[in-house]
Amino acid sequence: MAPRTLAVCMAAILGLLVSVAAADVAGTWTVTITRGDDTIHGKASLTRQGKTVTGWVGPSETDPIPVDGTIDGVKVTLRTHPQEGRTVAFARCDLTLAGDKMSGTIDGGKGTIEFVRAR
Repeated sequence: MAPRTLAVCMAAILGLLVSVAAADVAGTWTVTITRGDDTIHGKASLTRQGKTVTGWVGPSETDPIPVDGTIDGVKVTLRTHPQEGRTVAFARCDLTLAGDKMSGTIDGGKGTIEFVRAR
């Protein structure tokens, strides 16, 4: 009985580790924001510590806007923190992670956003 219980526990732990690894948002991303007929392209770099996500998003690496947020399973929420005198394309986005892509809405449905992992 003990070997069977151990095998079941190991399988559960392995499954959890695989799902956590699959839900990792750390890395660099290309970003596409669509609002009506307007499309904006940019980049992002994100890190993850537990359920906390931090990093930046912007038109380029030299023009970053800080972001932070959370990840819960495959659901990611990011909020921007623009510097004084800067405008941002979104204040908040709600995303769903699927492999090397995250997609969702910005500012409560005022547009869509897609992150694709950069290679």
